[in-house]
Amino acid sequence: MSDWYIKNHKELRKDIEKGIELGVPDGILFNGQGPYRYNEALVSDGIAYHMITVDPGKTYRIRVHNVGISTSLNFRIQNHNLLLVETEGSYTVQQNFTNMDIHVGQSYSFLVTMDQNGSRDYYMVASPRFVNSSSDWTKATGVAILHYSNSLGPASGPLPDPPNEYDAFFSMNQARSIRWNVSAGAARPNPQGSFRYGQITVTDVYVVLNRPPELIDGKYRTTLNGISYFAPSTPLKLAQQFNIPGIYKLDFPNRLMDRPAKIDTSIINGTYRGFMEIILQNNDTTVQSYHLDGYAFFVVGMDYGVWTENSRGTYNKWDGVARCTTQVFPGAWTAILVSLDNVGIWNLRAENLNSWYLGQEVYISVVNPEITDKTELALPDNTIYCGVLSSLQNNQAHRVKFSKAPYKANPSRKAVVVLLMIFFVILL
Repeated sequence: MSDWYIKNHKELRKDIEKGIELGVPDGILFNGQGPYRYNEALVSDGIAYHMITVDPGKTYRIRVHNVGISTSLNFRIQNHNLLLVETEGSYTVQQNFTNMDIHVGQSYSFLVTMDQNGSRDYYMVASPRFVNSSSDWTKATGVAILHYSNSLGPASGPLPDPPNEYDAFFSMNQARSIRWNVSAGAARPNPQGSFRYGQITVTDVYVVLNRPPELIDGKYRTTLNGISYFAPSTPLKLAQQFNIPGIYKLDFPNRLMDRPAKIDTSIINGTYRGFMEIILQNNDTTVQSYHLDGYAFFVVGMDYGVWTENSRGTYNKWDGVARCTTQVFPGAWTAILVSLDNVGIWNLRAENLNSWYLGQEVYISVVNPEITDKTELALPDNTIYCGVLSSLQNNQAHRVKFSKAPYKANPSRKAVVVLLMIFFVILL
């Protein structure tokens, strides 16, 4: 499910570059479709909508992802309970919910039993959360259909109610209740709880504070600890591999410093096999969610207000869920713990694309001091070289074919292909 805008990405980028907020999305989609015409006054006729067909009495696993741009969404199914069993690769303590707040980039698995009267269909709903109440969000409600195979009629009645928008603690308490199932089997033949993260000594602490867009050198930018990330033309990993100076700095501050905000390529110098504590402090007025590539981290605490050393007393040191994307509520903090056992340069970024596009990201460098191919493989033969290393680029035009038509490489086409491949790498 996702928010959707009529404007294309280029127009949206121009808006946020001018300090204009994204505003109310033009719709909420289920698998790229919707909404079902649950209200003739709000929904036009003829819109294709998503439908799931089920058999009465059976239990289905429904995995729900928020793949939107910037909107937190509340998911619910009319008259059905959602038994949470998994999130982002981790088994959770199983518990029933009537609805679930799912923030940008997050995913959950629910077991849903078809135990209702099959005489009609039922609504599946996704509606925005943490929105500006002065705007008209009624049009931005996604509705799909749960269709019983023996159904005799369409879905009817009002949509299931969302949570109280003015209850600031509902969503946070819901998030806190999601815990790791430490007795469930993991990928290895021992339970998830065999990794006792609460007993590991923390080696590095970073309090990472975000801020709303602000003018830096005449441009609207977002920051983490006062730094708005600048993407260099030479990829960070190649610069590290070839010891190219001046591409990036290993000087990202572990707290906000008393200095003006700036645009820079500053990254975190992680310790291989260290155990890092990251506190994400949200000074914005909207929910922000953050994703870390290459790792699953433990969500050990969250609360409103400013994080202090005493906040560690509230941490869950036993069954905090392991995941790769977490939400940080406005005016609140979220604490995560991560074991840095994966060598590389890994991106920590805002999943809200308007924040990310303006610079709200940072990289974590994890280097094994021992030179070995056991923790990091050598560069592949088809590595794409950019920036100051572009002279090392080999002829790779043969790697891309856009149709089954005969392909004959020529210099101009080679250049186009290389540019496209660089673009794809940047997107990834």
